[in-house]
Amino acid sequence: MHWRAMLSFTGAIIAAVGLFMFPALLCSLYYKDTGSMPLLISMVCSTFLGSFLYLGWRKHAPETVTSREAMAIVALCWISAGLFGAMPFYLNEAFDSFTDALFESISGFTTTGSSVLVDIEAVAPGLLFWRSMTQWLGGMGIIVLSVAVLPILGVGGMHLYRAEFSGGRQDRIKPRVRAAALSLWKVYILFTVLLAILLLLGGMNLFDALCHTLSTVATGGYSTKNLSMGHFQSAYLSIVVTVFMFLGAVNFALHYQALRGDPLALWRNSEARFFLILVLAAILIIALTLWATQTYVSFLDALLAGAFNLVSIITTTGFATTDFETWPSLTKGVLLLAMFVGGCAGSTAGGVKCMRIQLMCKHIFSECFRVIHPHAVVQVKMSGKVVEENVLAEVCGFLGLFAVLYVAASLLLAAMGLDMVTAFSASIAAMGNIGPGFGSVGPAENFAHLPAAAKWLLSWCMLLGRLELYALIIFLIPEFWKK
Repeated sequence: MHWRAMLSFTGAIIAAVGLFMFPALLCSLYYKDTGSMPLLISMVCSTFLGSFLYLGWRKHAPETVTSREAMAIVALCWISAGLFGAMPFYLNEAFDSFTDALFESISGFTTTGSSVLVDIEAVAPGLLFWRSMTQWLGGMGIIVLSVAVLPILGVGGMHLYRAEFSGGRQDRIKPRVRAAALSLWKVYILFTVLLAILLLLGGMNLFDALCHTLSTVATGGYSTKNLSMGHFQSAYLSIVVTVFMFLGAVNFALHYQALRGDPLALWRNSEARFFLILVLAAILIIALTLWATQTYVSFLDALLAGAFNLVSIITTTGFATTDFETWPSLTKGVLLLAMFVGGCAGSTAGGVKCMRIQLMCKHIFSECFRVIHPHAVVQVKMSGKVVEENVLAEVCGFLGLFAVLYVAASLLLAAMGLDMVTAFSASIAAMGNIGPGFGSVGPAENFAHLPAAAKWLLSWCMLLGRLELYALIIFLIPEFWKK
């Protein structure tokens, strides 16, 4: 293991986190709020220490990065980003403890959106902007950013790219990972600029528009308002945000292909079609239920509320326009199932990903078919291409591990005194990087009342979900530490 090189890579990320605090500092200075000094101290400390590690160990960087080292680098970088990103929060009186500050930071970088803030609108605007900025950086991925802009990671960067960014293997943009990462970031920035303009046209002020833009394209869910998007009471804003939440949950490689002149790329992709059909079906079920039960008198209102909140949950964004815990049981059941699904591979969304759900369903069907026809040759296909057996094994292994960790985390939360609804929904909200859950962590609540041990556990679950389990789990395997 090239530990010195790993420290250099991690230092580069820490320095980048510090530099990205500068826009938040400018915002804080403009509003003359209490966040300016915490942001300034944090920016200086992060940039100085990160630069020291990077410059001090960069000569030890290897020519290639192994898969094992890539996993370690990714885990160290995300943990370090969470730690240093928490500094402005910890130095401000808005957060009661380091545990709360770290929880908020990791929730931001992992684009989970769970919050410990009781009164969001009372927090300094500069800190709220940094809060949204953490989600924007985490949305496309810190490592993908570093691969795109740091030459030191350009060689052997494919291992880092695969370890951090769960893009589909069938939709590679370019053979060189640095060029691929740059292409994805171009699409990401384009969506950011376009959404900011549309929100400004919808009546949001510049500060709210920028913060909600950063959270939306990253499918993160941090809002500047206590009532989230429900504060604005605007059908136009709800529709715009719904569309961009959906776009953020679709493979960005497909967006790039569409923008390059192949608009049918999204429809030809099996996972994208599956995701679209699943979303439309779920919206229809929720809207009809809300209308039939007179939760909303107008079907159009039921459709708008159902579409926004379903898309927010399944894309793992976490915005809310209403307290969906007051909805009928069927709608809450659909939302709960949507929490486990997530968006597409290669997107900013969390969850287990539609590709894995789709492959699991096809694999189950093929196994049932083999029982009926033992001698038949059955092949599982995605987008017209045969899926290899080892890929199916990887999918089954991931889903099995996800289920085990989810149940274990839920039981541990229950052991800490949380009721079962809160424990099991908080666990999937963290591992799926969703944000709100049910019970005492529902859309009208927050995570501030949880015990410190629960916040640490959920922070770990958020990292597990964002890094797709293995980048953190491998540290617990003895073989990882062997030469």
